[in-house]
Amino acid sequence: MITGAEAMLRALLAEDVNTVFAYPGGSIIKVFDALYDHQKDLKQILVRHEQGATHAAQGYARVSGRTGVAIVTSGPGATNTITGISDAMLDSTPIVVIAGQVGTDALGTDAFQEIDLVGVTQPITKWSYQIRRAEDIPWAVARAFYIAGSGRPGPVVLDFTKTAQMQQIDFKPARIDYVRSYIPAPDPIESQINDAVQLIDGSKKPLVLVGHGVELGNAEKELAAFIEKGDLPAARTLLGLSALTSDHPLNMGMLGMHGNLAPNVKTNECDVLIAVGMRFDDRVTGTLDTYAKQAKIIHLDIDKSEFGKNVKPDVTVLGDCRLTLKLITERMAKASHKEWIESFKPLDKEEYDKVIDSAIHPAGGPLKMGEVVTAVSDAAPQNAVLVNDVGLNQMFSSRYFRYRTPRSIVTSGGLGTMGFCMPAAIGATFGAPERTVLAFMGDGGFQMNIQELGTIMQTQAPVKMILMNNTYLGNVRQWQQMMFQSRYSCTHMMNPDYSKIAAAYRIPYRLVTDRKELKSAVDDMLKAKGAFLLEAAVMDEENVMPMIKPGSPVDKMIFQIDN
Repeated sequence: MITGAEAMLRALLAEDVNTVFAYPGGSIIKVFDALYDHQKDLKQILVRHEQGATHAAQGYARVSGRTGVAIVTSGPGATNTITGISDAMLDSTPIVVIAGQVGTDALGTDAFQEIDLVGVTQPITKWSYQIRRAEDIPWAVARAFYIAGSGRPGPVVLDFTKTAQMQQIDFKPARIDYVRSYIPAPDPIESQINDAVQLIDGSKKPLVLVGHGVELGNAEKELAAFIEKGDLPAARTLLGLSALTSDHPLNMGMLGMHGNLAPNVKTNECDVLIAVGMRFDDRVTGTLDTYAKQAKIIHLDIDKSEFGKNVKPDVTVLGDCRLTLKLITERMAKASHKEWIESFKPLDKEEYDKVIDSAIHPAGGPLKMGEVVTAVSDAAPQNAVLVNDVGLNQMFSSRYFRYRTPRSIVTSGGLGTMGFCMPAAIGATFGAPERTVLAFMGDGGFQMNIQELGTIMQTQAPVKMILMNNTYLGNVRQWQQMMFQSRYSCTHMMNPDYSKIAAAYRIPYRLVTDRKELKSAVDDMLKAKGAFLLEAAVMDEENVMPMIKPGSPVDKMIFQIDN
């Protein structure tokens, strides 16, 4: 017989969990006492804030393909995880959050640090459950991991009462691979496959939109085989950027508001649009009433709720894209679309001449974000992971980083969470310890979870931090310039001395202000054995271009802001 707290940890081990991101407290202290005896088989990462625990679990999950785990206490400890849980839900990231809760006799009494966590999190999770009895632990944990990691992944919350933690149980691990009424990966439907093949074979100007679902389904090889057989140009969403290598000849660039010109323009010229594992987010489509009206649309997804939610498809293909892509590829004809693919090149040249060249090869003046990202990407190992925050740093780093291997981008897409990067990068170092983790942040996002420098110091997580400091909340400032006559309200930032902050956390640091020193500074960072903070003083009012203005069609991109 063992305690429920010990049973929880053994249940995690039965799910092959090897790392937990945690912050203790009164209502979960029994679990932390049990953790004391599991220091050899469970890495226990003490974060500095519960939001950091959830983002770290996300970073771990995104690079490893496993389910991330966060353990926190009740009340404020639990509510501090809400942002990370929401982020995981919108970006389909498998995490399990285990939160302490008051004893069952105190439930509903407004006891100290009691909160109805199940009620709070039900709308933002795949499943949220309160464990009141120790005997339910094996079942609840097995079910949690099955739901979180299967089908379209997402977050699960287990609200773990003190009563269940302290009760005795004769523990036997459970295995769950079926939940009634839950079909994580529906079997492909023959008629849907055939309808998709017919449209693809008849197309003259096809375009594939590659989403996060390709990586979630480990379907990178199937995607490559599909587009190569059909000679299909492909563009990627923000979360799908590393599903196709940057140098693949059929890779036409990044979609969306700050994506590349050619794929956005060609979206409104193609005759067949094939969306794979993506949800037609508003940042990808622009205004819906002008989006791809000329095209027949094929939508492949594992989640049928995405069909027709934003864009009405002509053909839906329900199922795991690793299988559905394979079936379509087997049946479709080998094709060539040379003339159509060549038509992307003038648009690529236009974007390069108007934006990219000056972004990565500036003639003078202050450092620019694009050249900093390019310098880091060029010097980094082939399997490096890009983790970024939200704002201009996110758009510049996502645009100019070179993706060479799968699962190479960890970013907050749907929720757009500032402060995501640092804890997510910490988690990524534990999820893929053999890879170099590059964390690009702006000065705003860096300070939102700056306390996690303490986690880096204590765990020696080798996060290579690139702080692109423009002394502004840059993305909001750009919108203020564009739509509010440069009335910069609450966007200019007075920043601390980051060298002293780095020193306080015993993290090597270097400031670069001159582009002549950029290469040597990047080399210093990459040669460092552990963590490193590279601060780049970049242009204060630089804008990320081209851009689809809010409310504009996807093919109407601007290259500059007219004041």
